[in-house]
Amino acid sequence: MTILRNPASSQAKEWWRGAVIYQIYPRSFRDSNGDGIGDLRGCIEGLEYIRSLGVDAIWLSPFFTSPMRDFGYDIANYTDVDPIFGTIDNLDELVTKAHASNIKVIIDQVYSHTSNQHPWFNESRQDRTNSKSDWYVWADPKDDGSPPTNWQSVFEGSAWTWDSRRQQYYLHNFLSSQPDLNGHNPQVQDALLKVARFWLNRGVDGFRLDALNFTMHDQELHDNPPAPKDQRDPTRPFGYQQHKFNQSHPDIVDFIERIRKVTDAYDACFTVGEVVGPKPLREMKAFIKGSARLNSAYNFDFLYAEQLTSDLVKQSIISWSGGQTEGWPSWAFSNHDAPRAISRWRNQNDSNAYARLTIMLLLSLRGNVFVYQGEELGLEQAHIPFEKLKDPEAIANWPATLGRDGARTPMPWRKKAPNNGFSDCKNALWLPIDSRHSSLSIDHQEKDAASTLNFVKRMIALRQNTPAIRHGSIAILNAPDPLVCFTRSEGDKIVLCVFNLGDQSVEWMPPNVEQFKLMMSTELNLQPPGSQGSQPPALIPAISGYLAAKY
Repeated sequence: MTILRNPASSQAKEWWRGAVIYQIYPRSFRDSNGDGIGDLRGCIEGLEYIRSLGVDAIWLSPFFTSPMRDFGYDIANYTDVDPIFGTIDNLDELVTKAHASNIKVIIDQVYSHTSNQHPWFNESRQDRTNSKSDWYVWADPKDDGSPPTNWQSVFEGSAWTWDSRRQQYYLHNFLSSQPDLNGHNPQVQDALLKVARFWLNRGVDGFRLDALNFTMHDQELHDNPPAPKDQRDPTRPFGYQQHKFNQSHPDIVDFIERIRKVTDAYDACFTVGEVVGPKPLREMKAFIKGSARLNSAYNFDFLYAEQLTSDLVKQSIISWSGGQTEGWPSWAFSNHDAPRAISRWRNQNDSNAYARLTIMLLLSLRGNVFVYQGEELGLEQAHIPFEKLKDPEAIANWPATLGRDGARTPMPWRKKAPNNGFSDCKNALWLPIDSRHSSLSIDHQEKDAASTLNFVKRMIALRQNTPAIRHGSIAILNAPDPLVCFTRSEGDKIVLCVFNLGDQSVEWMPPNVEQFKLMMSTELNLQPPGSQGSQPPALIPAISGYLAAKY
């Protein structure tokens, strides 16, 4: 099936600039057939809710054929839908109905690795002379039989696994069931670009490129140097190294330019790269530099941050201040790979207040914004006992980390319904629902004008209707810690953004504050009654923020 696209205007081609994109983790969004696992039909059923949020697009985490060792990020068939999620016809219907609601659809593309059950790998491992023998990263052992290098995988020790058929090791930067593709091989690149065209021809509007900086390796197989002792992550061997040779190869940008040539053949296509690493800024900027590479990139500056500090926010803003040669950033505070932001950051503060503060800050930043399902409800990280964990990373690192399962639990749709309306399943769901999430259900919050959900809807609408916030410039103002203060500007329209990230009130007045009128505040008692008009406060309460406009 090929979905024809209408020619896009120059403005429509950059619909993504400043867009709000809602991430759907299909396994946990909505279950339509009662098997306890969310599916594409459930995503279709949830489109009206997504439309009510006012977002520009949805990003679907993988729904492709997979043995689900890494829950879809181990792909066995790039061009089909796993039966757990439905059929390819369901995907086509989702795209069509989303477009009818003026919602774009972005899907994941995983080009760094496949499942070990992918036909490409099954052929590659047969011997050293078959047509796909060089489609994956194979290497001989050292003389003593040990792995070719000291590289460590993200999840489970050595990044090399022995294969007796070829009598060689294969590389896997993640699970041993996720062998790394040889991104240096032009035939591999051609096959992946064919996959991209397949989905673009079905009408999707772009791609989020998973683990993009793992797509190529050092072909001379040098050992990684150790990380400085004060910079190590002691929860896993991966954290003991500087990853100079198993990721971040300079030739990745050449492949990115090939991807861009493909996507440029389709109107209004958007590409965003995920860049993993402790210092990703250089790569991010390289991946999106100029008009021949990706449209945007995002990293884990906020996703893995243990605290939300004024220094972190300021440094992120400074890094993407809007220079002429600079690309366009994307921001996320939560996603399926990171513990929910509220649980990481709020300490003992009120979770509802913290949810309003973080979403207002996120939606005020210059760049694209990714909102992870449940973030708009103020969901905290779910508590899951060890015996019910599913995620291999969570199991391997328990109890040293919060893990990923706690951010992947099913969405609470209805407060009083079985399984909170996520599923009609009579047995156990794929992951249990945290009882604390019931009171944060969608139907309960929709009825409460003061709820986090309705606050998020108002904040998204404000961003969408205020060009200075959606795509204007940004400038930091001097303010005492723990305040963060900046302006968003377009022409003569200026929006003042003030946030108190601390747990104590701060008395402070921005310069020329009398020229600004309050637009929106996280504090309900500061909301302008009925319309704009009141002046910003001199006393900024703990865990709060406000936006004020100068026209």
